[in-house]
Amino acid sequence: MTQETRRTLGRSGIDVSALGFGCWAIGGEWQAADGQPLGWGAVDDEESVRAVHRALDLGVTFFDTADCYGTGHSERILGRALGRRRDDVVVATKWGNLFDERTRTADGQDDTPAHARRALTDSLRRLGTDHVDLYQFHISDADPERAAELRETCEEFVREGVVRAYAWSTDDPDRAAVFAEGEHCVAVQHALNVLQDAPDMLARCARWGLASINRSPLAMGLLAGKGRGRPAAGDIRSRPPAWLPGYDADGSGADERWLARIDAVRDILTSDGRTLAQGALAWLWARSPRTIPIPGFRTVAQAEENAGAMAKGPLTAGQLAEVERLLGR
Repeated sequence: MTQETRRTLGRSGIDVSALGFGCWAIGGEWQAADGQPLGWGAVDDEESVRAVHRALDLGVTFFDTADCYGTGHSERILGRALGRRRDDVVVATKWGNLFDERTRTADGQDDTPAHARRALTDSLRRLGTDHVDLYQFHISDADPERAAELRETCEEFVREGVVRAYAWSTDDPDRAAVFAEGEHCVAVQHALNVLQDAPDMLARCARWGLASINRSPLAMGLLAGKGRGRPAAGDIRSRPPAWLPGYDADGSGADERWLARIDAVRDILTSDGRTLAQGALAWLWARSPRTIPIPGFRTVAQAEENAGAMAKGPLTAGQLAEVERLLGR
């Protein structure tokens, strides 16, 4: 891979493609205890497997999932799809959320070290592997003192050879700092896209030598041209929780203010033959040499479009500056 199509996971020396694939959507439908959808709607597992295979063929070597996505289903499908190519890729998963696989329902959280070990054992089984390359704490607002304890638990996992490196999925730079003190902490996963910049987190990633793994790189579909019209039942965007911005709370679709901001920068993002989604990914690569966006996917076509962004590379410095000007930042 060329410099423009690869990244290193922080200080680990683990090389990955500059683009990762997020596996939340391929977990299928699941829900909160109150019926709130937590997935992206129904999926075709065979198409999900084909999409992973296509991503591999197009040079994607980093896949990010979580034990709770589809209450275990995402991990199973990813493990099945990777099969004998497991050692060709870097697999990241997360722990901290509880769930009932039988009812496909989220069931609280557990931030204890004992649960971390149980969750890791279960993830290894579902993924069909003997190690996780990047293990990520999934409770974004957890107590920092407990997080320090979990950081040491992750160091134990590294010594045992069941985890290569670890990270925290959080948007709070001060919480991320707790994990950053660990020798084998190599990244922070946090929200970042054209509409949601995170300068403080990026500055700290640079200071700490960590990778910036970008959750919501396409703003939950808005930067892929989605969002007009009412989302289908079973799609989290049909009843967006408070932490999901950009969609109207009544489930009617995208917030018009967000769509207006996208329209303001559309011409720049779609320059040089890019699709809107490819331009949004190009912005992330231009924003920092540490960024690794992980857009979601459910189809071969989405895999091809997202992976196609790597060949076009990042936006230029001039284009990046023009986006900032147009958004008034």
